[in-house]
Amino acid sequence: MKKYLAEMVGTMVLVLMGCGAAVSLGCNVTDAETVVGTAMAFGLSVVAMAYAIGGISGCHINPAITLGVYLSGRMSRKDCGMYMLYQVIGGILGATILYIVTSSAGLIGTGANDLQAINEVQTVSVLGGLAAELVFTCVFVLVVLGATAKTNGATNNFAGLAIGLALVLVHLVCIRYTGTSVNPARSIGPALYQGGTALTNLWIFIVGPLAGGALAAGIWKVIDPAEKKK
Repeated sequence: MKKYLAEMVGTMVLVLMGCGAAVSLGCNVTDAETVVGTAMAFGLSVVAMAYAIGGISGCHINPAITLGVYLSGRMSRKDCGMYMLYQVIGGILGATILYIVTSSAGLIGTGANDLQAINEVQTVSVLGGLAAELVFTCVFVLVVLGATAKTNGATNNFAGLAIGLALVLVHLVCIRYTGTSVNPARSIGPALYQGGTALTNLWIFIVGPLAGGALAAGIWKVIDPAEKKK
């Protein structure tokens, strides 16, 4: 039970800090400073939680990572389902706290993901957004699987840092298209409070990342040195 609660707390912190930075900074895809600040907030949140709860649960705090780990044969089906459940609960708790704080300060939004505007009358297409979430989640989860692999030896000690930096990188590229989810639990809570198209398009930020996590697991099984020795 402790590892499930750790996942809940970790995901809550990720949403509160990452999405909180997006709202506080007024993240805008045309403003590089706010994009970099938001990307750093998400990445640093992962690094902090990796060293805080990594020894308890492995610090997935992301259903896409959990799916990738499960499909790679590193966890049981029960743990996979329970991790995902508590991650979503944590994301909703984080969004709830953020909504209360931002509302009291007169700020608008919860940092929810949505298809980003190309110009005044056009947004990124559903297919484009889905593809972006799938590809960038795949890259991110692949880094997670590689950084935490037993074949990496001593570099496992720096897995949290590598994963956090990878999330910063993914945000820097993907924010322009979807606001960057690569994590269904990060998207569900904020969308519930923001409503509108963020809620209508929520499925993109569930299907895309989960498909990306599954794809990463498939790729890892092909390239994993440990698999070749079997």
